[in-house]
Amino acid sequence: MENFGPVTIVGTGIIGASWTCLFLAHGLDVVATDIRSDAEVALRDAVERFWPTLPEEVRKAGGRGTLRFEPDLEAACAGAGFVQENAIERLEAKIELIRRIDAATPAGAVISSSSSAISVTDMQSACASPERVVLGHPFNPPHLVPLVELAGGAQTAAWALDAAERFYTHLGKVPIRLQKEIYGHVANRLQAAIFREAIHLLESGVASAEDIDRAVSEGPGLRWALMGPLLTYRLAGGERGMEGFWTMFAPMQEKLWRDLGSPSPDADLQARVTEAVEACYADRSIPAIVEERDARLRGILALKSGDPIS
Repeated sequence: MENFGPVTIVGTGIIGASWTCLFLAHGLDVVATDIRSDAEVALRDAVERFWPTLPEEVRKAGGRGTLRFEPDLEAACAGAGFVQENAIERLEAKIELIRRIDAATPAGAVISSSSSAISVTDMQSACASPERVVLGHPFNPPHLVPLVELAGGAQTAAWALDAAERFYTHLGKVPIRLQKEIYGHVANRLQAAIFREAIHLLESGVASAEDIDRAVSEGPGLRWALMGPLLTYRLAGGERGMEGFWTMFAPMQEKLWRDLGSPSPDADLQARVTEAVEACYADRSIPAIVEERDARLRGILALKSGDPIS
């Protein structure tokens, strides 16, 4: 891998801390910055908490980079070869932050944002060197989940996207390239579609929150760990693939698509859903669920390693 120099983490919340853990585990030196007064202590605690949850093969590699915290943004970015930004999801604040990062980093450094929805075109709009700003959107927790969504804006250069893809691939990530910008990127839109229908089913009294979750985790979710919805439906078509699927299931899909719900997340709906979900899972603490999730993620990743389907 080309020398990206120290990696700078801007914003050290849950996502930033998880990225930090991953970078350190691959022997990269990290300079982290955050405006919160307690950020350094929280970051170091989070890295130590995440470290034992890294995949075994990563921990066994034995390399661990150094971590330095620098509260001043410009100083933190001064020697960076790659910047991973994870700050607040507010458009004007993001534009100004990326402008400052661009002004402080050396020429040629890639600036990658973890933004869940803000477009790169907007984020790079105030930069003197907008060509190096890219989207590098991870999935939580980034130190475990391989997916990272890559996209450029109107002024992003191909070299920056190529460099970011090489960087993430070297870290064991699985980058996908968006050929055009769209709000929420790819995976969040797919998640939103499932979430919306789950809320519709809950509101319609079809099933409990717990059973709706089980309908995914004990059914199609198992297949989705191995293949996406398009390949899944290709297999559903038998030897004829997608052509066979449409022959058998197009009328059913048409009826289903017409019948899918469109709930609006107003305050009343939020309150009802919150009550239903919390009632189902009140006996399990969030930290305990996260610990179980991460342990099972490691197991799934171990099973998937070398899987030609994925």
